[in-house]
Amino acid sequence: MSMRTKSKKTTILDQEEIDRLIISQSDDDSAWEAPVRVKRSKSASLSIPGELAARAAFLARLHRETGVDKWVERVVRERVELEELAFKLAKKKLAS
Repeated sequence: MSMRTKSKKTTILDQEEIDRLIISQSDDDSAWEAPVRVKRSKSASLSIPGELAARAAFLARLHRETGVDKWVERVVRERVELEELAFKLAKKKLAS
């Protein structure tokens, strides 16, 4: 196994080395941490003005979405991903 050393404390493994290590430990229960339990978050509802809801319903039909709620969910998800990316890039720029 070829391990590169980044510093005295950290050893960097390549992907194949990580895979070999995980496979070798897969049957050893003591090598694993306790499982993490994740609960699904409950749905949230929000109110929007009637005019905005009508515009959203029109656009949902235009995009052949099954329902306005699915379209709004998709649009919000896309926007959140864009905002997260912009935040990540701004944070990276500030750090450099």
